[in-house]
Amino acid sequence: MKKILAIALVALLAAGFAFAGGSSEETQIVSTDGSTSMESVIGSLAEAFMNENPEISVTYNPTGSGSGITAVSEGRCDIGLASRALKAEEIESGLAETILALDGIAIIVNNANPVSDLTVEQIADIYTGKISNWAEVGGNDGPIVLIGREAGSGTRDGFESITGTEDLCQYRQELTSTGDVITTVSTNPNAIGYASLSAVSDNVKTVLVNGVAPSEETVLSGDYLIQRPFVMATRSGEALSDAAQKFFDYALSSEAAPIITGAGAVPLN
Repeated sequence: MKKILAIALVALLAAGFAFAGGSSEETQIVSTDGSTSMESVIGSLAEAFMNENPEISVTYNPTGSGSGITAVSEGRCDIGLASRALKAEEIESGLAETILALDGIAIIVNNANPVSDLTVEQIADIYTGKISNWAEVGGNDGPIVLIGREAGSGTRDGFESITGTEDLCQYRQELTSTGDVITTVSTNPNAIGYASLSAVSDNVKTVLVNGVAPSEETVLSGDYLIQRPFVMATRSGEALSDAAQKFFDYALSSEAAPIITGAGAVPLN
């Protein structure tokens, strides 16, 4: 009987040690939430980071900049992602911003559109309705269809701030993701839209702004005027988890710079 009890006790202890060992190897989660424009950059960084750190999983919830800022403020994610600078009231509420990269906001038209260069003033006049036909800017005769992002989007905030069109744009459609804007413009020959340079594909045509094409070089030099920061928002005075801090530091490292470049944005490191 004593022998049976001893064997049972050894087995129980072994199981306990095995359970404890297993729990120490459980996957650690780093949650990010926010800008859909940052999907390519965060996705590429997360993939490379997780390859080097298989014990950590980085998740991304593409809800838009405003929602991401709210999520990190309320403690529902580790890092909020915003494709714009934080507003004074957001910083005063207890958030800190760290610029991960810079991104050009590309002005896009349908591939069939002959217009290839617009000034910032023309873009503003188009979006406020002062210019309503493509023929007025050297294009074909046809009504200009204005495509933009929804209220709260960092891309929309950046675009309207730079062009001076806040609350003045006469959108035909307000879409909830960068991908939707690109798809809509690609299927309508009279459409114009704006999208993160990091997300633009051959499905649409990128227009020069004041004679300058959006690129890593022109964004970094400041020659391309329609640009904004990619921001990681965190809670001031509150330490990140070890896993989240490790990803945060990695994203800002020189090792991450070519990954950010490959994703179409401009690293500051």
